[in-house]
Amino acid sequence: MTAWLAALAAASIALLPLPALAAALEGEAQRQPVNWVAILMFVAFVGLTLWITKAAAARTRTASDFYTAGGGISGFQNGLAMAGDYMSAASFLGISAQIFNDGYDGLIYSTGFLVGWPILLFLMAERLRNLGRFTFADVASYRFAQPPVRSFAAVSTLLVVSFYLIAQMVGAGQLIKLLFGLPYAVAVVIVGALMMLYVLFGGMRATTWVQIIKAVLLLGGASFMALMVLAHMGFSLEALFARAVEVKTQAALADGATTAEAAERGRSIMAPGNFIKDPVSAISFGLALMLGTAGLPHILMRFFTVPDAKEARKSVLWATGWIGYFYILTFIIGFGAIVLVGTESSYLDGQGALRGGGNMAAIHLAHAIGGNAFLGFISAVAFATILAVVAGLTLSAASAVSHDLYATVFKHGQASSADELRVSRLTTLALGALAVLLGLLFEKQNVAFMVSLAFALAASGNFPVLILSLLWSGCTTRGAAWGGTIGLLTAFVLTLLSPAVWTATFNLGPAPFPYSSAAIFSVPAGFLSIWLISLLDRSPRAAVDKAGYPAQRVRAETGIGAFAASDH
Repeated sequence: MTAWLAALAAASIALLPLPALAAALEGEAQRQPVNWVAILMFVAFVGLTLWITKAAAARTRTASDFYTAGGGISGFQNGLAMAGDYMSAASFLGISAQIFNDGYDGLIYSTGFLVGWPILLFLMAERLRNLGRFTFADVASYRFAQPPVRSFAAVSTLLVVSFYLIAQMVGAGQLIKLLFGLPYAVAVVIVGALMMLYVLFGGMRATTWVQIIKAVLLLGGASFMALMVLAHMGFSLEALFARAVEVKTQAALADGATTAEAAERGRSIMAPGNFIKDPVSAISFGLALMLGTAGLPHILMRFFTVPDAKEARKSVLWATGWIGYFYILTFIIGFGAIVLVGTESSYLDGQGALRGGGNMAAIHLAHAIGGNAFLGFISAVAFATILAVVAGLTLSAASAVSHDLYATVFKHGQASSADELRVSRLTTLALGALAVLLGLLFEKQNVAFMVSLAFALAASGNFPVLILSLLWSGCTTRGAAWGGTIGLLTAFVLTLLSPAVWTATFNLGPAPFPYSSAAIFSVPAGFLSIWLISLLDRSPRAAVDKAGYPAQRVRAETGIGAFAASDH
């Protein structure tokens, strides 16, 4: 108990303003007035979640407890936790900021993030629960040779999680920097440290309950924000949009545009084209967001926390409803920020940009409609959002290393539960350090855009392997391992060569790959590679793979032989 009190005290102290440290690390950087309401809510949330982690740690004894909470989470609870996992910093901070900047074009995120869920519901939910145990690699490699497919799955998981982590760390760093005047680097380190505490001691059970609490708080807070924005506009969406166009027009006039140019810029926020400039990028973006959902390791892992396939279906139904509702709210919040934040100089710096960074539109809107008290609440909720998602991401990556690589590939299935847990916790420490480094490197990026890059990787590698291994009897070990790797590497290389990384992050000049998203090229590369390699595979192993499909299908469709929950 003393250790937990010490951890809580350390986290609480870390969240308080540290003027001397901040001054030492950032010189005379401008800091915000102390918002004690926000500080108290932050500390209260950290204390609550550390208490949950302590309670979960007492019940986390086996690998099943650590990875999947023993399979004892109900469909409703898991649906809320899934929604909590999915409603990340990219959803709350990133989408609202994108709409604040570009208007209608930000809706591509809301639509793209949502439409992947029917794929999960109708094609994958039951099959995943019936075939898997801890990670999606259990499903992808079910009838194949284990080492090649699990090695691919582990590498893919680590890449996807790394890009996803960037968005969460950047959002958290900017949030704490804005509210408490702490240096960005210190803020990122705080989040990394708390993330490691949750995962190291509580595992999936603690992560699930943190996500459930965070989902309820976020849905409630976002609902109130949207309601207050509409109240300012007489509950008229038409009036909200008209006022947003007027604000953008006035801003363009202030920048020196002619009357005609200003009017055109104002109207442009109600049409596509401000963010996605060309049809190829638009299709590619949509493809990544739609198919990437069904390839995200931390989302797929949640299917193994429920007792059976029925509860898995219920999970997706509940998650889809909550997430769809939330994305409607973000659209209103984004336009509300244009009207209420964009016209108030106290929320802008000397260059007219948002104070605290481009991802802070929703945070400033919270202050505009509810003062310091609501700002404190929304800030604590945003922080909860980030911590919960980061914990889920870290858990999925740690399980890929410990379960897929260490236990199955290196130890050939002979590793003990205690050894797996030890490797998971060592991996968690390494991932915490990596997350901090990535958060520092990508400080200036829009968090929703960074998540879209993770979606492109998931859509190009994990999704083709899963779908074809589940639905095509001709898929082979070589096809899945090599084809999935080709899709993943295509997405990864083109992402590095894209303007967002090559130009905006590394400042290497014009990007060799001109489009914002690689998915339109990398997703077909993944599918075609798996199909062609499997078709040409004449090895003895290929015959075994194909012969194993009927047994896989029976278990996938009926659940006969599926792993039961170990703890209710």
